[in-house]
Amino acid sequence: MVTTPAEVIAALVTAHQSVATCESLTGGLIAATLTSVPGASEVVRGGLITYAADLKTRLAGVPAAVIERYGVVSREVALGMAEGVRRVARADWGIGVTGVAGPGPADGVAPGTVWVAVVGPGVSGVRCLRLEGGRDDVRDGTVAAAIADLADALAHVQGQGGTPG
Repeated sequence: MVTTPAEVIAALVTAHQSVATCESLTGGLIAATLTSVPGASEVVRGGLITYAADLKTRLAGVPAAVIERYGVVSREVALGMAEGVRRVARADWGIGVTGVAGPGPADGVAPGTVWVAVVGPGVSGVRCLRLEGGRDDVRDGTVAAAIADLADALAHVQGQGGTPG
């Protein structure tokens, strides 16, 4: 199973597929982690940092009504971010993350609450994390979870006998 950023990049290269990120609480750390791997330029299309709610709408295309209804830290917004960056960047895979790094709650959401979404060819997954620790712990845990979720999605697609695109 693919688990490290280098293995994710290698799997994307082998599959001739690309990825883009839309990040809130991680502020670009997922993209930075992926692009720290030699050869990442073959498969990483780019990323959006949508820390502000209005940028989730303007850049990633998450409908303002979705943000108003569910809040920025929600399943629906994470999914919209992943779908939006995939579309905007013309990538095979999109990762969207939104959450509260802390130290305190934001908009009534507890610190450490994170939503991670991965969308790709025939795959769409979202999960909620409850991470412990300080801001750095939550952000690092989010990066690790996003990379692991992309790895799982890639393995799922490869297990289906192909690399749909």
